[in-house]
Amino acid sequence: FLNLTSLLLPPLSFYLVVTALEEKIVSKPGDNATLSCIYRGGELQLQSLRVYWQIADDQEKCSVVHALISGQDNESEQCAHFKNRTQLFWDRLEEGNFSLLLLNVSHSDEHTYKCVVLQKKEYTKVIHQANVVLSLAASYSQPILRGPMRNTNSTEEEVTFSCRSGNGYPKPNVYWVNKTDNSRLPSSEPKITLHDDGTYSVFSTLKVKASPNMQIECSIENKILQENLSANYTQQKQSSDSSTESPKSLGKTGRGAQAVGIVSIVILMGVLVALTCWLRRRRSSKLVSYTGNE
Repeated sequence: FLNLTSLLLPPLSFYLVVTALEEKIVSKPGDNATLSCIYRGGELQLQSLRVYWQIADDQEKCSVVHALISGQDNESEQCAHFKNRTQLFWDRLEEGNFSLLLLNVSHSDEHTYKCVVLQKKEYTKVIHQANVVLSLAASYSQPILRGPMRNTNSTEEEVTFSCRSGNGYPKPNVYWVNKTDNSRLPSSEPKITLHDDGTYSVFSTLKVKASPNMQIECSIENKILQENLSANYTQQKQSSDSSTESPKSLGKTGRGAQAVGIVSIVILMGVLVALTCWLRRRRSSKLVSYTGNE
């Protein structure tokens, strides 16, 4: 799709020599995206080239994303939405690299883009075409699962779980699963909030009847990235054996420490007694020796 009339170009004779190739890329909102368009047919003279990047959608009121004519950018017919947001790689143009850098992408940039390269010698012909499908996506954060919280206003033994995640794109699917049989659980409509950076956050709640073996999973699905992040809750039973064994263990540990302490004191006292006896014997021997000398 090349709208030459909108670019105010004179009638030209064209000869299509290539088939458009299509590439799909995924970018995060707010990031820069490179739309690839590479010609591998040999060296080129920029003065003889015209390069057009357009939105391949007839319903768009303005389709011109970027134009290069005779080695110079032409902004006369560029859509206002793309002003100051597109750049070619000038050091690579003569190598046949006509890729376009699109700055600060947002959800309004999700289109199929067409790159058309024309060469004028004896006549003008299309020497290369490429289509690039730009989709936006961002991974959601690891879900935070809270609960169960008792519902005081409910007549039944009902509890509530909540699940929260954020910084993702596009809008997610939220699933609640009973992991005991892998069945889907009905939940309230999730609350989805759009942030200034173009990403979303999601908050969902689930009300279920309390049971002794609850195993609940909250799952956040991003279809474009084919990601599925989950958080789980499993109710664990308290073991009566472990509760009775714990004080016994503590008692055994206490008695063991007490026995070690008593043994240490007995040994210390024995050492002191032995030392005292030795000192007394030594003193007595010295006294006898002194008396004999006199």
